[in-house]
Amino acid sequence: MRPFLYEKAADAAEAVHFFAQRAQAKYLGGGTNLVDLMRENIERPEIVIDVTGLSREIRDVDDGGLVIDAGTKNTTVASHRTVRERYPVLAQAILAGASAQIRNMATVGGNLMQRTRCYYFYDDAARCNKRERGKGCDAIEGFNRIHAILGASSHCVATHPSDMCVALAALDAIVYLEGPQGARHLRLVDLHRLPGDTPDIETELRAGELITAVEIPALPFAIRSTYRKVRDRSSYAFALVSVAAALDVDDKGNVRDVRLALGGVAHKPWRATAAEQALRGAPASEENFRRAAEAELKDAVGLAGNAFKIELAKRVIVNTLQKLAMESGAGS
Repeated sequence: MRPFLYEKAADAAEAVHFFAQRAQAKYLGGGTNLVDLMRENIERPEIVIDVTGLSREIRDVDDGGLVIDAGTKNTTVASHRTVRERYPVLAQAILAGASAQIRNMATVGGNLMQRTRCYYFYDDAARCNKRERGKGCDAIEGFNRIHAILGASSHCVATHPSDMCVALAALDAIVYLEGPQGARHLRLVDLHRLPGDTPDIETELRAGELITAVEIPALPFAIRSTYRKVRDRSSYAFALVSVAAALDVDDKGNVRDVRLALGGVAHKPWRATAAEQALRGAPASEENFRRAAEAELKDAVGLAGNAFKIELAKRVIVNTLQKLAMESGAGS
């Protein structure tokens, strides 16, 4: 690890001010990803700005939604009564990630900003366009079991590792930012980028911007939501495929509304808009769930080691929606 300066910010404005003092700066939340990357000499900040002193509140908003400050620990979010009752998919997604020790340290803002767990990204002897643009991507012809089947490019096939972000994508979450040019907000589904030919640029954040909070809009039918994660072992493993889903079925057994997002399949949390569109107004049946899954995965492209993910993703979508439909009394 290289030497670096350290500053602890009292508030978001001071954090942004510190960031502007050096060309290479990083915000430090729980440090569960950044510190690892610094040890591996992948991240080389000149200054680290500690933002752990920023607000950690979880509060209701007037329309029935919820605001979670970026400094809130993942464990706190998962155990919060309102989250568990109104948005069980979010609590389940957080509990499916990492270990209890890491969840106790990791913050909401840090979770959103964590970088890929691609083996080649962490290996400085390998070619990686995400680590250094133009070097090539050894994952494409290498060991790519965990890699992307949607939205990838010839420059990068890495996946976003977060479970929490998949749930937030399904819930239409909004991310609040503070930066040198003032405050603004983005939809979470617009925060992360697909790789294209610039996989080293991972988000739409501007220089020096800090995530300050996440808002989850009111979504009454999210009380019937769930998170399903398929992985190689039962704990401390990243998703091969995950599904965050919320389903609203009317008295006639038709899908009134639905939210779906996928993890482990793309460079960003993947909102399954094609599947959602195919399901709205259709009977909540296994046949229609399969048709929706086929629509979402029609452009998926597998590599030598991960082509199995295409069918796996379809089956996990169908299984997850069937479970929710049966809980509503509409499954078949």
